[in-house]
Amino acid sequence: MRKLFLCGRSEAGKTTLTQALKGEKAHYVKTQYVKTWDITIDTPGEYAETKALALALGCFSFDSDVVGLLCGADEPYNLFDPAIGGVVNRPMIGIITKIDDPKANVPMVRQWLEDAGCERIFTVDSVTGSGVEELRDYLMEEKKILSMEEVMENQRKGLKDWA
Repeated sequence: MRKLFLCGRSEAGKTTLTQALKGEKAHYVKTQYVKTWDITIDTPGEYAETKALALALGCFSFDSDVVGLLCGADEPYNLFDPAIGGVVNRPMIGIITKIDDPKANVPMVRQWLEDAGCERIFTVDSVTGSGVEELRDYLMEEKKILSMEEVMENQRKGLKDWA
């Protein structure tokens, strides 16, 4: 399974999603520091919300196979700059959580993640389990290892899948 780096605002559902991916029952635990699990790297929302701490996120992302920008469907604002994918050297996906929330605005959050440059966007509700299996299946897909010649050829063509 590819390791997923989760980045998002406080209370967006990063830890609950980790629990759902592991098949655990959802229980609230405030993430106080970066936690590396077998399948995810769970980060405190304060890292994404604070400029001085945000730089650390880049360092932790190098231990992952996939970077996941996570936004709750009930988010009041967007944390992620347009085209942020240009500074990420891993595949970057978007994950919209809390899709069953009465205040959910999935189309708006989807637009934010598309603007950020996410290659693929998943919609999940970690408590009900909706969409979690699709995300797990994506993470289970085998990662193709490219030769140096293939990497250089893909770079010359301007393809994104060279990492």
